[in-house]
Amino acid sequence: MTDNGKIRVVCVEDEPEMIDLIRLILGRSGYEVVGAHGGKAALEVIKAQRPALVLLDLMMPDMDGWEVYQQLKADDQLDHIPVIVVTAKAQSIDKVLGLHIAKVDDYISKPFSPQELLDSVEQVLQKVQEE
Repeated sequence: MTDNGKIRVVCVEDEPEMIDLIRLILGRSGYEVVGAHGGKAALEVIKAQRPALVLLDLMMPDMDGWEVYQQLKADDQLDHIPVIVVTAKAQSIDKVLGLHIAKVDDYISKPFSPQELLDSVEQVLQKVQEE
């Protein structure tokens, strides 16, 4: 939660346009989206912001998404934060690895519809509240 009562989401992405698009989609539904450009920046932003959820791209130049994910899960203060992978890596093997091996909370392939993104975010956050 933020000071203004909005649920904070960190969007880790190397393309500023994608952060803007996600901010637009989720902002309409009352979420606050904080962008992080690349993996190294992502870890700093996540530690500072303590979001309710992380949207994580896999293919980034400085540190790939899986490395970011592993570092999040290895940190006792951050390992509870749910992660949705949002990536152009749409191969079914990638999805299987993400959901069943790495245990990410959801996996969305680009391009996605605004409703698909919103549904995923709401389902993951609801699941976390129920636990």
